[in-house]
Amino acid sequence: MGEISNYWRLFFVFLKIGCSTFGGGIAMIPLIQKEVVDRQKWVKEEEMIEYLAVAQSVPGVIAINSSIFVGNKVSGIAGAFFAALGTILPALFSILLILSFLSGLEDNVYVEKIFSGIRAATAALVLMTAVRMGKVILKEKQAYFIAAIVFVIIVIMNISAVWGIIFGGIAGIAIHFLKRREE
Repeated sequence: MGEISNYWRLFFVFLKIGCSTFGGGIAMIPLIQKEVVDRQKWVKEEEMIEYLAVAQSVPGVIAINSSIFVGNKVSGIAGAFFAALGTILPALFSILLILSFLSGLEDNVYVEKIFSGIRAATAALVLMTAVRMGKVILKEKQAYFIAAIVFVIIVIMNISAVWGIIFGGIAGIAIHFLKRREE
């Protein structure tokens, strides 16, 4: 009976996250982190950061990938299924609702203003997550340097994030070998 309640708990936690997030997978990260690390204590913060790094690196939506990793840790394959289902259903129903009822409102000035405000709030959530994750990840000067270069590559030079991730991985390996060599 305990395992079944874990499935439902995973489902409802991720359903709540999916229902309360606008702006896509990246905007869900702060809520996922708060719920699974702080409230449920299913994973530690460092572990969640690793899940997010992998979730962003593999094909698929980061929020769904993250829910799969957490669900799998909590209750195996079935837990991964229920967590992913909870994450997916709100978006699915939202899309169906928008397609069926709101198709004539795309040029409505009020709807545009509402989504403008939602985008601004989403940007604040993403920035909050970046600061929180940065406090955990950026412990050495080299990490700040890598983060700054990747920021420039992605934001200022408008180069694909894939190249930023590749650069970060190569730089991390190079720094590791340089430190080992000095020892």
